[in-house]
Amino acid sequence: MPPSEPNGPRAPRRATTPWDGQAQDGAAASGRQPAGEPEAAAPRHRGRAPAPGPPAGDANTIPIPVVGARAFGPGEPRPPIDRRPADGSAPSVAVGRHAATSADAPAGPAAEQGPRPPVEPGHDLAGAAAGLPVEDGASPRPASATGHGHGHGPATPAGRRARLLLAALLVPAALATLVGLVLFWPHGALPHTSQPVQQLVDAEVIAAQAADCTPGSGDKACAGLTLHMDDGPLPGRDLVQIVPVEPSTPRFAVGDRVRVAWSGADPADPGSYQVVEFQRGTPLVWLGIAFAAAVLVLGRWRGLAALVALGASLVVLVLFVLPAILAGSSPVWVAVVGACLIMFVVLYLTHGPSARTSTAVLGTLVSLLLIALLSTVFGAATRLTGLDDTTSSLIAALGAPVDARGLLLAGMVIGALGVLDDVTVTQTSAVWELRAANPALGARELFAAGMRIGRDHVSSAVNTLVLAYAGAALPLMLLFTVTGQGPADVLTSQDVATEIVRTLVGSIGLVAAVPITTALAAVVASRERP
Repeated sequence: MPPSEPNGPRAPRRATTPWDGQAQDGAAASGRQPAGEPEAAAPRHRGRAPAPGPPAGDANTIPIPVVGARAFGPGEPRPPIDRRPADGSAPSVAVGRHAATSADAPAGPAAEQGPRPPVEPGHDLAGAAAGLPVEDGASPRPASATGHGHGHGPATPAGRRARLLLAALLVPAALATLVGLVLFWPHGALPHTSQPVQQLVDAEVIAAQAADCTPGSGDKACAGLTLHMDDGPLPGRDLVQIVPVEPSTPRFAVGDRVRVAWSGADPADPGSYQVVEFQRGTPLVWLGIAFAAAVLVLGRWRGLAALVALGASLVVLVLFVLPAILAGSSPVWVAVVGACLIMFVVLYLTHGPSARTSTAVLGTLVSLLLIALLSTVFGAATRLTGLDDTTSSLIAALGAPVDARGLLLAGMVIGALGVLDDVTVTQTSAVWELRAANPALGARELFAAGMRIGRDHVSSAVNTLVLAYAGAALPLMLLFTVTGQGPADVLTSQDVATEIVRTLVGSIGLVAAVPITTALAAVVASRERP
């Protein structure tokens, strides 16, 4: 038989009620133990004496009631306790067993909004404002700022309506891309150049000295290069080449590795050869290795996926876009189909199939079609011909007419795709992170917050695009600077107007991509399951 209790038999354990925590807090404030609960061990205090408690008494000791306190039976409901202090100060907001008064909060606009509501159980203190749930018993998570970035974590599953919305918009676009791929796929033999093809031979400069351009002239205005042939018709033999020394010709030194074009004539005749290029293969290989290593070190598996996607983009360009244009198809339509194919492959391969990636794909698609439309309209309005030096050389090599303007517009579409990917993925990730930080945000709130991020991003992206085109056209800009022509004449010339149309059309598409993608992301993210 168990020993009897000092104060008599123990009362039966009663069911807990929602007011138990409040009753315990009130009992703790009054200095008495709640009914039905055993006395807890005295807490250990470091560096200070324990708080005084009620004096220990015998079994017949009757606790002194606190003014305003009332005892409740086991099954009797208890009203909520009024926690307002008697001195009229600000009420406290209890979170579990902790309480903080609004008087402790800093003064300012936040203080004018009144005290915050109590934090529901299962939420941590740092994420209370954003509504971030935590597991029971888990330590509170620190508050984290929500920003925008190019990468994102695992995507949350989309709701049924969000999946249906994305499928209704993307499936027709994917089918149209496949139909265009079939229609424009090149068939038959592709046109080849009508000019004789020269064989390139690797060689090394083993001697360089001043030489006469014409034997016996004594002008010493040319450079005599002694080349050691690595391959070609005379491997291991030495060959002397006379190279004119002009401002437009490169300078050669001993040890330079060059490429020599052989016309196919007499191999022993030095006139059958011509120095055309430096050998750049080895430095480019090392640069590519350094690039791949940097991507893999930072991106790891996602970096590997990005490298594979880059290779897929090059495959689409080499196997579809270039042959289709050479076969006579419209360069603009081929560029649009090729860009859509690259977009689908690259984004889904890099970021994985999810509602977030599908939203970025949809925003990129709409912006890409806008760029194609604007480039076509303003290319025709400004009467751009596209007949620059490179295109003229291509026409001469093929011996057949080429849609030079269409080739120019196709370059605008493909060139803008890379920047569009960056903007759409960033905006989509920003909206999804805002949604994860506060699942209570609706589509309007997500759009407004995402646009604040997008304005900062688009300003830097447009500047990047303009500087990229300006850097590519820097020699052209210097040429017009020294000619002494007026600004109007320079800006309306064929070469400069081409770069202006390319820059402005790409920038308009880039600016339009921000609200388009943000609106789509806000609609889809607000319908996702939190």
